[in-house]
Amino acid sequence: MAVSTSLTTEQIRHFHQEGYVIVPDVFDPAELEPLRRSLHAAIAEKTKELKTAGKLENEHPELEFDHRLAAIYRDSKENGGELLKHLEGLRGGGFHSPEMFDLIAHPKLISAVRGLLHTNEVVASSAYRIRPKLPQIGRGNVPWHQDSGYFAEHCDTEMIITCWVPMVDATVENGCMQILTRTHRGSLARHHTGGNAGFLVIEEEDLPDDPRKAITAACPRGGVVFMTNRTPHCSTPNSSDHIRWSADLRYQSAEVPSNRDAWPESMDDAGKADDAFYEKITVACYPPEADFLVSSEKHPDQVTHYTGYVERRETYDKATADLRGMRPWPSVES
Repeated sequence: MAVSTSLTTEQIRHFHQEGYVIVPDVFDPAELEPLRRSLHAAIAEKTKELKTAGKLENEHPELEFDHRLAAIYRDSKENGGELLKHLEGLRGGGFHSPEMFDLIAHPKLISAVRGLLHTNEVVASSAYRIRPKLPQIGRGNVPWHQDSGYFAEHCDTEMIITCWVPMVDATVENGCMQILTRTHRGSLARHHTGGNAGFLVIEEEDLPDDPRKAITAACPRGGVVFMTNRTPHCSTPNSSDHIRWSADLRYQSAEVPSNRDAWPESMDDAGKADDAFYEKITVACYPPEADFLVSSEKHPDQVTHYTGYVERRETYDKATADLRGMRPWPSVES
């Protein structure tokens, strides 16, 4: 079956050879405006809630989207942390507006993913992250890691694509990613827990190549950085005067293990599901989170739309609250 994709043969070749490809024009930058506006509205709503509760004095209404959250954080780490938690969530990404789903299921993005996966049958993960990297604040610096470090061991040799979508131009100044190229075909490196802000980290002696050989993944707004799940990457400090907003999303072929067909037949008042549900979801690469079909020629009637996506997210969040998808890596201190 022919695969419908917007990518060139050279872009696909580069991705599989180098472990990444930067496509600078997946979107018209204006197509990201609805998501930017909905994020700004979410910040304003939570900010008003904090002020009503007497926790916050200055809402900084004079500041635009790319500066407001940073100013609130500078005034109070506690209030800034509340806002970040509101957007990021403890698991999977807390922000799930229609505009967020529209990005995940955007036809231009899915078209590119189809080409990289060589299939029209694509599964998306409800585990995504909105990444507001605040200027001059170290919590947004992500240490060296491979995304597979967060996944179940039985998926180490599977292909899971990370799509990193900047909502502002990602530059060296505002902390774009660094990537170690051509290292994605080897074994998964040893990771440790206890990196900055709770991230996993590959310590330098375990990196598959000299970090000085890393490439800088600058990417304009409207572009996307596509990486494999075994591509080592990190994120550098933001020394600019504005927030580096981005989102990272994950996709895989429908042939890769997933839990898209798993649904609890019953749940008690506490959200505990039937045992059969927990047995089914453990085949997935990141079991606590809900997978869903986002593109299919074989089963177009099974493609998930926004209301089904929200129902899956909320049900999985409740039923899997006590589960962890990450393997038990040693701590940095051990």
